[in-house]
Amino acid sequence: MRRKKKSKICDKASHEEEDRIGQLPEPLISEILYHLTTKDAVRTSVLSTKWRNLWRWVPGLVLNSRAFSDSNALVSFLETFFYYNRESWIRKLRLSVAYCHGICGPGPTSLIDAVITRRRIQHLDLTFWTGNGIPLSLYTCETLVHLRLYMVTLCNAEFVSLPCLKIMHLQFNKYPNETTLQKLISGSPVLEDLTIYRDPSDKAFRVHSYTLKRIHINASTEVVIDAPLLHCLSAKVYPTKKNFQIVNLGFSTRIEIDLVPYPNFSHVTTCSRSMIHDILTDISRVRDLVIINNALWKEIFQYSKSGPVLQFPDLSRLNVKFSKSDIEMLPTILESCPKLESLLMVIKIEVSRPNKKKIDPKVIFSTVPRCLVSSLKFVGWKRSILGLEIYYTGEKPKCAFLEELVTMPRCSSVCEIHFSVMIPKK
Repeated sequence: MRRKKKSKICDKASHEEEDRIGQLPEPLISEILYHLTTKDAVRTSVLSTKWRNLWRWVPGLVLNSRAFSDSNALVSFLETFFYYNRESWIRKLRLSVAYCHGICGPGPTSLIDAVITRRRIQHLDLTFWTGNGIPLSLYTCETLVHLRLYMVTLCNAEFVSLPCLKIMHLQFNKYPNETTLQKLISGSPVLEDLTIYRDPSDKAFRVHSYTLKRIHINASTEVVIDAPLLHCLSAKVYPTKKNFQIVNLGFSTRIEIDLVPYPNFSHVTTCSRSMIHDILTDISRVRDLVIINNALWKEIFQYSKSGPVLQFPDLSRLNVKFSKSDIEMLPTILESCPKLESLLMVIKIEVSRPNKKKIDPKVIFSTVPRCLVSSLKFVGWKRSILGLEIYYTGEKPKCAFLEELVTMPRCSSVCEIHFSVMIPKK
């Protein structure tokens, strides 16, 4: 009898220890479930009777239509969820609808309208929402902070007021007119982060904002940017035409440019001289520059040989990527940046071709660049371990290149050299 009693006590203690999360207050459990996907939150309903309906009170919904047999099952689930939450706030709604589950009819649109108007939603994320389009209430949501619309059909906006919206991602949507897109931006008085991806057939438009700090555009988005407080512009560009124009460029603006090929025309990689000139007009005024594609630096380098001398008088931070064979551009880059303080170089390793003679590039400085003497404080050099000559002595790998780098003479006693070697996974 004593053994059985002791066993029961142990089982009870073990059960209580295993159900510690269940002992937490329900609002705290709801907050924990909020950070899970809705699918995982629903799975917790099998844990115990107490957990059966807890997921229904979570102030967020993350769903993909592929988890349902058809659109009717998805709509039924949404209606049930919103019924249980009819008195509570919905902080986040993220709904992705697969093409085969295209939602039509007034029912789903009315559900979204109810969430926007009565649930004080803060984060709305809709993917491939077709049918009757987005409800007009979206344009006047007073609580929305983060909005992402991907391949969504929007209706005409006569008036837009989004007083709390700070982040807006608009990707490949259908707008009734260009005015609606411009009103979405101008009607967001505290907007800080804007992402716009458009199709090649779309027209150019203007972004005017006194609060925008970050803008991201794809190569098909043509835009005139008037944002005095802009901190960062990240732009993909096609080889033949620059797709952005900056008005009121801020002194501390960072520009990131990535050259991408035309769809179905990957062989077209040469930039026109007018396009290079237009890009140089903008990037020559910035303090922080990132050139992601080494092909663009090649084009700029070739342009400078027959055109005006490259000048980046205010540039203090430069992040560039080029192949090993293009390292000869380095003297020109350094000579054009008299105030450069930070230089990060990413060396692209080229695949060697059989029967091709290997030629090591030569870097020749006719004079010492001004930045090396007066301003340069940091140099970062990233390249694959495959591009270095590695040999082994005992158990520790050594590299002739790194040994030479560490032992090279330094003009300043405060100069430090740090390096790390990353071996790629096989």
